[in-house]
Amino acid sequence: MATQLLQGATVQLGESLRAKRRILSSAFVGTTIEWYDFYLYGTASALVFGKQFFPDASPVVGILASFATYAVGFVARPLGGVISGHLGDRIGRKSLLVWSLLLMGASSFFIGLLPTYSTIGILAVVGLVALRLLQGLSAGAEWGGSALLSVEHAPAGRRGLFGSFTQVGSAAGMLLATAIFAVVQGLLTSDQFQAFGWRVPFLLSAVLVAIGLWIRLGVKDAEEFTRLREQERVADHPVRRALREHPRGILVTIGLRLVQPALYSLLTVYMLGYLKARRGDTGSALTAVLIVSAVGIISGPFWGWLSDRVGRRGMAVASAIGIAVFIWPFFWFLDHGSLAFLPVVLLLPMNVLHDAIYGPQAAWFAEQFPVDLRYSGVSFGYQVGTVLSGGITPFVAAALLEAGGGQPWLICGFFVLLAALSTVAALAAKDPIRSARKELK
Repeated sequence: MATQLLQGATVQLGESLRAKRRILSSAFVGTTIEWYDFYLYGTASALVFGKQFFPDASPVVGILASFATYAVGFVARPLGGVISGHLGDRIGRKSLLVWSLLLMGASSFFIGLLPTYSTIGILAVVGLVALRLLQGLSAGAEWGGSALLSVEHAPAGRRGLFGSFTQVGSAAGMLLATAIFAVVQGLLTSDQFQAFGWRVPFLLSAVLVAIGLWIRLGVKDAEEFTRLREQERVADHPVRRALREHPRGILVTIGLRLVQPALYSLLTVYMLGYLKARRGDTGSALTAVLIVSAVGIISGPFWGWLSDRVGRRGMAVASAIGIAVFIWPFFWFLDHGSLAFLPVVLLLPMNVLHDAIYGPQAAWFAEQFPVDLRYSGVSFGYQVGTVLSGGITPFVAAALLEAGGGQPWLICGFFVLLAALSTVAALAAKDPIRSARKELK
C-alpha cells in the first residue's frame, strides 16, 4: 500500500513538473514569437518600407513615414491592454493568449504578402497601417496574459523567477528578428532583398506561430482564476473597477514603467543614431546591443530569482538611482571613449540596472492587484507606462540634444527625473516578499 502511494505521489510530482515546464515554455516561446513579429516591423521600417511603400517621397521623408507607421503599434498597445484586460479577467488568460498569438502571426504573415505602393498605390499604405495597428493590439494583449499565466502558476516563493520567463521573451524576440533578417540579407543580393527577400522573415511567422500554439494550447489557467470563474465571481467591468478601486496600483505600475523602458529605448534605438552622427559608427553599437540582449536571456531570470529572496522594492530603488548616476558618465563615454569597449560598458546599464527592474516586473505588477482585476490592472499600467516612456524617449532625447546646443546634459536631466518618479513608485508599491521577511523577524 505504501509503495503504491509513493508511486502515485511520484507520478503526480512528475506531471506537476512537466506542467510547470510547459507553462514556462509557453511564457518564453509565446512572448518571443510575439516580439519577434513586433521588432521585425521595426527592422523593416529602417531597411525596406521607405522604398517599398513611400517611393515618391524623398529618402528622409520616406524613412520618417515608415517610422510613423511603426509608431502606430505603440499607440495601439494601451487599447490592446484595455480590451484584453476586460476579456482576460472574464474568460481567462489562456484564451486571450491564444488569440493574441494568432492575431500577431496573421498580421505579420499578411505584411509579407502585402502588395507594395507600385502595385496598388495608397491602398498599400492603408494596409500596412492597418496590419501594424493589429500588431499593436496583439502586443498590448500579450504581455499581461503571459505574465499572469506564469506568475499565477508559480510555486510559493517563485513568482519572480517564473514571471521573468515572460520578460526575457522581449530580448529573445529581438535577437531572433535581427538574426533572421541578417541571414536573409546575407544570402541575397541587395536588389533581391528589396524585391522579395524582405518578405521571407514575415512569412516565417506562420511556422513560429504554429510552434507557439502547440505549446500554449497544452496549458491551463491557474487554479486561483479557475476557482474564481467556477464560483461566478469574475468582475463585470474589470477595467473600470481596477481604475476606480486600485488607483494606487495603476499609478505604481505606470511609474515603475518610466525609467526602465526609457533606458532600453536609449540603449537600443537612440544610441545608434547618436553614435552615427557624433562618431560615424553604428557597427559597434549594433554588436553591443546584440551581445547584451543575449546576456539578458540569463540575467533576467537571475534578477527575478533574486527578487524572490530579497524583495522587489530595494532592487528597483537601487537600480533607478544607479541609472540616474550612470547616465552622465555614459554620455561622456559615447563621445570620447573607445567604442571597442562598448559591449562591456553596456553590461552595467542593460543587464544590471535595467534587468534588475525589468526581470521581477511580471510578479511585482501582479502583486499590486486582486486576482479578479489583475489582468486589467497590470495590462493598463504596463502599456500606458510604456507609451509615456519607451515610446517617446528617442524623440524626446533628440529634441533635448538640440535644445542643449548639441550637448547631452538635458537628456541626462530627463533621465534623472524619470528615475526619481520610478523611485517614488517603487517606494509606494506593495512588496509581499519584503513584508513577509519583516514578519519573520
